[in-house]
Amino acid sequence: MSREIKIHKFEGNTQYSVHVIDSYGKEHHLGYISDGAIDSLRFLNYPKNITRQNLIEQAEEIWSSEVEPKKDLLGDAIAECIKSDINRGVEPSLD
Repeated sequence: MSREIKIHKFEGNTQYSVHVIDSYGKEHHLGYISDGAIDSLRFLNYPKNITRQNLIEQAEEIWSSEVEPKKDLLGDAIAECIKSDINRGVEPSLD
C-alpha cells in the first residue's frame, strides 16, 4: 500500500473531505474543506486556517509515527480454511 493524501467530494456535497492514508492502508481523516476554500485549503473544523504546507506537515507526522497493525492470525487461518474448502468444491461451514 502506498502513502497518499486524498481530497474528494461526493456528488451533491458542498464540502471536500481530506484523508491521509499510511503505508498500512489506515485512513486518517483530517477534516473538511468548503467549495469556496478549496484553493487555500482552509479547514472548516479547525480553529486556524490550514495551508498546503500544514497539510503536508500533518501527513508527514502521521507517516512518521505509523505502526504496523497487529495480525489477526486466527481470522487469517479461518479465511484460508474457507478458501481451501471452496477450491475443493466443499460448502464452507463454520459449525
